[in-house]
This record gives sequence, structure tokens and C-alpha cells, in this order.
Amino acid sequence: MLNIVLFGPPGSGKGTQSKLIQDRFGLIHLSTGDVCREEIKKATPEGLEAKRLIDGGNFFPDKLAYRIVEKFIDSNSEAKGFVYDGMPRHVGQVPVFAEMLAKRDSIVDIVVELKVDEEELIQRLLKRGETSGRPDDSGREVIEKRLRIYDDVTAPIAEEYKKSGVYYSVDAMGSMDEVLDRISKLIGEKLSLTPVFAEVR
Repeated sequence: MLNIVLFGPPGSGKGTQSKLIQDRFGLIHLSTGDVCREEIKKATPEGLEAKRLIDGGNFFPDKLAYRIVEKFIDSNSEAKGFVYDGMPRHVGQVPVFAEMLAKRDSIVDIVVELKVDEEELIQRLLKRGETSGRPDDSGREVIEKRLRIYDDVTAPIAEEYKKSGVYYSVDAMGSMDEVLDRISKLIGEKLSLTPVFAEVR
């Protein structure tokens, strides 16, 4: 089972690229947020617990998020591999994530960080905010705060993965297809993966 971690700041395109990589290489895109929302929608025991916490204004605990992710992985045990989008989210999750994979005789094969200039990120998010109605994309000040949180909380996981030699960065400036080709080339070279579909549009 292959495990590809894709991460980057808000607006870097990690969700879009994760889905495209899923299609190109025949993997499963595992978005932590999507998987947790699906559990809530289905009103599973984990979903009901999550809903109680969220409705009470509490943070979503790492432990619960990992229980939900483990459940998803085990329900797709025949998968060729996963593209993780949103996990691990901070340095403290790195060993927990490794332990979760180790229980399944697996490891993190490659970690790819999407690099985008800050002003470009801000413009992308402002543009997205015009059509999405998302409050977290509603203005420059809000966006800049989100980027600072990313720098403080999530970006440091790069240093952890550099230690194990699985970290790489990709220039995520340019069109969606250009970025996809760069990521695909890296994954193909490092993991000897052959695309299932040569072109994804």
C-alpha cells in the first residue's frame, strides 16, 4: 500500500491536485475533512461523537480524527494506495500517523509540499471567496491570518519528513495541469509509479 502525503498552504491547490493524482495513478484520495464529514452525515458512532463536539464549539480531537481515518483505510484495504490531504496536520501528529501505518505494515512513501508565493495564495483565495461564499476566504486580513497559522502549525512537518528522506517540494505556481505534471513526474520517478491515465482534464 502506497502512502503519499500532499500538503501546502490554503490556496495551494492540494485538494484539487490530490483528486487528480488519485485519478492519474489509480489511488484513493483521503481528505480528512471529507471523511469526517461523511461519518457525521451517516450518523455513525464516530460521526455522532464528532457532531456533539462540533455543536458544542469544541475542537475536533486528533484521536477521533485518526479513528475515523483508520476506519476508512480498513474499509479500503484492497486499495493500491492513498493520497492524504489534511493529515498529518501538525508535528505532533507525525509519529501518530507513522504508528497508524505501521500497524498496517506500511510507511509514508513520499511527502510533497506545494509551494506558492504568498501574494498568489492571497489572490487565489480572494477570488475563491467571491464565488464560494466561504467566510475564511472573505478578506485579506482573514486570509493572512490563516497563512500565519499554516506557517506556525503545519509547515514544520516538512522538517520532520526531511529527516527520513521522504520530503520533496513542488513549484505549484502555474496552471492546474502544469502543477499536476510536476507532481506526477516526481511521484513517477521516486515511487516507480506508472500513470493509469496519461491525461486528466
